[in-house]
Amino acid sequence: MLFYLTMLNLPKFFKDDPPTVKEDEVDEVTAFTAIKTWKHSNFLCQNYILNGLSDALYEVYSVKKTAKELWTSLDHKYKPEDAKTKKFLVAKFLNFVMIDSKLVVNQVRELQLIIHGILVEGMIISESFQMAIIIEKLPPTWNDFENYLKHKRKEMSEEDLIVRLQIEEDNRGTKKRLNKGANDNIARLNIIEVKKDFTKGKQLQNGPKLGPKGSFSKMQKFQGKCFNCNKMGHKSSDCRISKKVRANEANAVEKISKEVFDMELCA
Repeated sequence: MLFYLTMLNLPKFFKDDPPTVKEDEVDEVTAFTAIKTWKHSNFLCQNYILNGLSDALYEVYSVKKTAKELWTSLDHKYKPEDAKTKKFLVAKFLNFVMIDSKLVVNQVRELQLIIHGILVEGMIISESFQMAIIIEKLPPTWNDFENYLKHKRKEMSEEDLIVRLQIEEDNRGTKKRLNKGANDNIARLNIIEVKKDFTKGKQLQNGPKLGPKGSFSKMQKFQGKCFNCNKMGHKSSDCRISKKVRANEANAVEKISKEVFDMELCA
């Protein structure tokens, strides 16, 4: 606001008192014109200031009669806030901590904005001190690079430090992406191997059963004689003749054999 009013050549109206007509003033017309001009400029200056306030503050300060009264009231009200702003900026500067989850260069930019605010408030911070603070506040994972910067004898400018930090961060990002890609490939290969083993085991479990091949797949036909029916080509255990018939036939054979034996004895 002060810069804007200075461009309009109005700061004198919130610093000086309004002109008055003296009793021994010879040229009353000139005095009247000067007062009229002052009132017009004071009106402009006062309303420029009011126009920059919020609606609530406008209602409070619009009752002021002159630009000087308005400016003095605002200055007394908000001048202590400037002191608070300085303390706040210093505390923010001292407590600023960089973390690994955010880009370091972006965090350095934030710290630079805080430093710039401190400089605007009139506090002096040398460039060497600024660089040392930025290096000291690097994240824990940057300890090696931090020590590397601390041991450099050649002084670096702010731009040089930013460039070095940017290069280091790009290198770290590239390395992290390569490591992530390698880990993903290893995990993918492990999944493929597990899938192959599972498929192979399933095939063995559900596959065809082993058995005799070729001529061994069929039982060889029995070539002997059945003891029950005296027929060729099967065993007595596989004979289809019932047990009763088998028994009668056996008795008949036994009876005939006995008669033949008796006849031979009589002869």
